[in-house]
Amino acid sequence: MNYKPFLTRDFKSIKLDEQAPKKWNTLHWLVVVAAITAVSTLVVFASKDASAKRSESLTTMPVTTSEAPESKSVLTQITLPLSIPGSISGNNPATKTAGTTQTAQVKPEGAQSHPVQPTLKNQTAAKENTSPLYVWLDEKVRRGDSLAHLFKRNKLSPQDLHKIMQLGKTTRALKYIQPGQTFKFRLDEQQQLVEMVYQQNRFQSLRIERQDDKFVASTLSRVAQKRQQHISGTIQSSLFVDAKNAGMNAALIMDLVSIFGWDIDFALDLRKGDTFSLLYEEHFLDGLKIKDGDILAAQFTNQGRTYRAIRYTDPKGNSNYYTPEGLSMRKAFLRTPVDFRRISSRFGKRKHPVLNRMRLHKGVDYAASRGTPVKAAGDGKIIFRGRKGGYGKAIIIRHGGRYSTLYAHLNNYRRGLYTGKFVKQGQIIGYVGSTGRATGPHLHYEFRINGVHRNPLTVKLPNAAPINKKFKADFEQHSLKLLAQLDAFNFKIAANAYTQAF
Repeated sequence: MNYKPFLTRDFKSIKLDEQAPKKWNTLHWLVVVAAITAVSTLVVFASKDASAKRSESLTTMPVTTSEAPESKSVLTQITLPLSIPGSISGNNPATKTAGTTQTAQVKPEGAQSHPVQPTLKNQTAAKENTSPLYVWLDEKVRRGDSLAHLFKRNKLSPQDLHKIMQLGKTTRALKYIQPGQTFKFRLDEQQQLVEMVYQQNRFQSLRIERQDDKFVASTLSRVAQKRQQHISGTIQSSLFVDAKNAGMNAALIMDLVSIFGWDIDFALDLRKGDTFSLLYEEHFLDGLKIKDGDILAAQFTNQGRTYRAIRYTDPKGNSNYYTPEGLSMRKAFLRTPVDFRRISSRFGKRKHPVLNRMRLHKGVDYAASRGTPVKAAGDGKIIFRGRKGGYGKAIIIRHGGRYSTLYAHLNNYRRGLYTGKFVKQGQIIGYVGSTGRATGPHLHYEFRINGVHRNPLTVKLPNAAPINKKFKADFEQHSLKLLAQLDAFNFKIAANAYTQAF
């Protein structure tokens, strides 16, 4: 670099006075104003921050520390007049109404703050608000289980089991628990039994609850909901087959037979084209059907003759079936005292199968399997029990002063029966056999009126007692309602059949 011109220059000859003084332009003034504004803004914010910190320290409520007595004079108390809203003052018992003052303590420098300790009163309230925790255990009875096994399996106290079993008749059912039944145990936080529920069946359960140091048992019962239903049918082959096709189960079919069995011999009298209809109850639990109930009203047309029956329960709780006129459907005697396969020999003259000669047959022979139960045809007193010549083992029952019945060729008698004992209609008195002069197992049955033999299949049986006169008005009102429902249903069925035919 060439420094020679710079070094040889004559600075003394330069006149400083000749340089014109510089003046401030607009830019300079703007820079100055901006600087002043920035400084004043900083000053204002700093003053606000200081005042805010001071007010915050004034409103702080310190907690008194456990120091020496000399520190009592350190605390400074400032009283500020503040108006307290009514809603707040009402909730705080230490606050007075409007016009009172609120006190705040100022914490001096160096004072230590400690967390507020809960008082005994607060701890007690917290315990009262805390509800105990319970746990439910479900247990299903297995084969070979007893209640002691269930307690041991769930680690429950044997002393509690002993107390429960000492409750008496109410808990006697716990000795006979069955596989498949369920138990529910409710335990507290200490795994101690509080409550036990034993589900005996769909409708009944046993509840045992702890009360202090003892247990109390109670029974819980549920009632099924009842709904009315109609069924009708026509005999085409047999009552059992056609009734089942119509929607009836075996139990309902047997109920229908027992209602009309006094007037209709379902083994001999049924004809193709006979009709039946009935109004009955269905039982529901939790919306599900559990079984069929009683038949409320029924109608059966046999060989052109119509029979009607209405179920009525009197105020005393006695239930029976009656005709619309109030006569009992039940007769004083059963038409057939045994469930038979066929009639092997009818009443009248015949050739005896053993003696091989013509002889009057004074009864009816019902062929049945050996051991089939034989029932008493009516209420009465046993006047003979033992062997009687060609009858073999036989029983004779007297029914009042006019009627008597004989049951012969029995295989054996029911235990506990003896001469002079009273029996009720339908009670089992013996079992089908072939003792005496008989070629096979069957029941020989005789019906006598004033000592004269009558045909058991055709004799007119006396009716049982009609409905009590004091219940007659209530029965008539009840029967009209049920018969109206049954007639409406029958009319609907007939109308549908007519529509389908045309």
